[in-house]
Amino acid sequence: MRISHKYSHLNGEEYLIVHHNKLYKEIKEVIAGIDANKFKIKVSKEKRKKGNYLFSPIDLNNEFSKEFKKAKWAESRYNYYITLNRELMEKSVLLPAKEQKGFLIENGEKEPIYSYNQTDFVKDKIAVEVQFGKYAFVAYDLFVKHMLFYSGGIINLGIEILPTKKMQAEMSSGVAYYEGEVYNVMRQGRNSPPVPLLILGIEP
Repeated sequence: MRISHKYSHLNGEEYLIVHHNKLYKEIKEVIAGIDANKFKIKVSKEKRKKGNYLFSPIDLNNEFSKEFKKAKWAESRYNYYITLNRELMEKSVLLPAKEQKGFLIENGEKEPIYSYNQTDFVKDKIAVEVQFGKYAFVAYDLFVKHMLFYSGGIINLGIEILPTKKMQAEMSSGVAYYEGEVYNVMRQGRNSPPVPLLILGIEP
């Protein structure tokens, strides 16, 4: 596969080039090493595409997972406790999860709610999400997950890898695509979400 488009938000790509160029090269090598056409195996049942062979999101995800794990990228989990008190939230998010609960209780939260987020590939504080899923999953990555990991000090940059519209046309309906998601980010303004991102559009 190849990277045909890229969008750098809050100097995401610039940060990667200056501080982690070796990791950037590694990500490019993983993408280049995957032959998407091997995974054009899903037979469509949709009316407009019935009988056509489409790219299989599950098999593509599994292949990316295998290749990133070979390169020693590992899953990371960020644990935290929920409060709707903005002042307490801003202070507690900077604490390790094991200290957050006690801090919130001491400051009036009777039963802080435990939660967590998980990202598949993290290395040297760089997070990579490969998304061949629905629009809602990508929006969650870009506007919630990467931001939580960033504000919690787990990552310095979030990378989202998406199919381009050209590739998405040969997938099931509802799959998110690069152009649409970059538009959504741009529409929010220059500083939202407040986390450095690099969004990559890939295709065979």
